[in-house]
Amino acid sequence: MDVLLAIFLGIGLSAACGFRVFVPFLVMSVTKLSGQLEVAPGFDWVGTWPAFIALLVATITEIAAYYIPWVDNALDTIATPAAAVAGAIASSSAVTDLSPFLEWMIAIIGGGVVTTVQVSTVVLRGVSTGTTGGFANPVIATSELAGSTITSVVSIIVPAVAVALIAAGVVVAALIFKRKLASLKSEPADHASR
Repeated sequence: MDVLLAIFLGIGLSAACGFRVFVPFLVMSVTKLSGQLEVAPGFDWVGTWPAFIALLVATITEIAAYYIPWVDNALDTIATPAAAVAGAIASSSAVTDLSPFLEWMIAIIGGGVVTTVQVSTVVLRGVSTGTTGGFANPVIATSELAGSTITSVVSIIVPAVAVALIAAGVVVAALIFKRKLASLKSEPADHASR
């Protein structure tokens, strides 16, 4: 059961990196410093004061940048590959006492999860910028920050709940995407019949 919880923790932290790259690592740092989190060998650095300070500064900078319309969209070009790497690292850091094959498997799954979340946020922010000129982007930025923070904390406290929430979010996003795609396909037919 401990292995399964570690896998859930890794996937939850990975998903949180899709909303904000540094928030999950800051949460990990705080919980490691307080003795509430065990990490895989080689990841003890996350529980040091220099790492905490660096992660705090990086998190504040990242959060502030996402509240500036157009800068947030530009930041996505950097954040997307960074989130994929961060998600793989976060998922690897949570998994202990597994074979290297399984650790890599978890890292790859984490990278896929984080990429799915990150691409969804990029699309949402692009739609927001296109439809509102960026005025709604601070609302999206706040939602992403809350999503990253809540997912990180819940992943550490109750990893299975975090994975269930992530799965539900993926299903809802897929349904919304499918509905939007269907409406886009029917629009040309509607215009042709006029």
